[in-house]
Amino acid sequence: MDGNMRKVDDCVRQVREKTDFVPKVALILGSGLGELADEIDKKAVVNYAEIEGFPVSTVAGHKGRFVFGYIGNTPVVIMQGRVHYYEGYAMSDVVLPVRLMRKLGAEALFLTNAAGGISEKVKPGDFMLLTDQISSFVPSPLIGKNVEEWGPRFPSMDTIYDKELRKIIQNTAKECGISLKEGVYVQTTGPNYESPTEVRMFAMLGAHAVGMSTAVEAIAARHMGMSVCGISCITNMAGGTDASPLSHEEVSAMADRVAPLFKKLVTCSIEKFW
Repeated sequence: MDGNMRKVDDCVRQVREKTDFVPKVALILGSGLGELADEIDKKAVVNYAEIEGFPVSTVAGHKGRFVFGYIGNTPVVIMQGRVHYYEGYAMSDVVLPVRLMRKLGAEALFLTNAAGGISEKVKPGDFMLLTDQISSFVPSPLIGKNVEEWGPRFPSMDTIYDKELRKIIQNTAKECGISLKEGVYVQTTGPNYESPTEVRMFAMLGAHAVGMSTAVEAIAARHMGMSVCGISCITNMAGGTDASPLSHEEVSAMADRVAPLFKKLVTCSIEKFW
């Protein structure tokens, strides 16, 4: 058995020893959204540290646990804290949680993140529905031996972000009176913020926002046949597009400020998925 497959299966086994809950939707919470997991109808909680071999988030504000329960009538598994490539983990570990949630039963993946705005189309405080992505600046999570049980060797990425799920989110935003932009997201490795010249390059490539997560998770999910959707919270303008220097405190402060609206948009959308 492939080493990555064995590791995922072992983590699945350990989670199943703690809960038999079967989710339909997997949700990864970005900065500022962590409290959402505390507000759902919880059925089980599994800390990452309880799963031998599972990567543990080291970023402040990321609790590091799976929360199982219901949003409306939709059974969900929520990652309350994600793992980033810049923390020093292998890319296979970064996407291990996605593969685990798929093996637990999740058919759709809802990605959220805090991102820096690149385009004039977006400004701090905006929500941006992801229509496509650029992952060329980080290693593909599919490098190495392919696990046929998970998906094909050369999976198509023509439509990474599912059109039907995007329609649901768009309609939900209108119903809730929440402004929702659309755009292309680019992932970098981090942890440093981007230079002004890099930001200009990303804009020339067609990106509207930049961050340090999400794209590789989307690739791993699509490889395994999951439907994927995503929303970025634009917490700041990327390097060189604003007069003030960037800081993690600025990102966190904006994410916290708009969190109530963000939570409303995410929860109301998921309630309509199934």
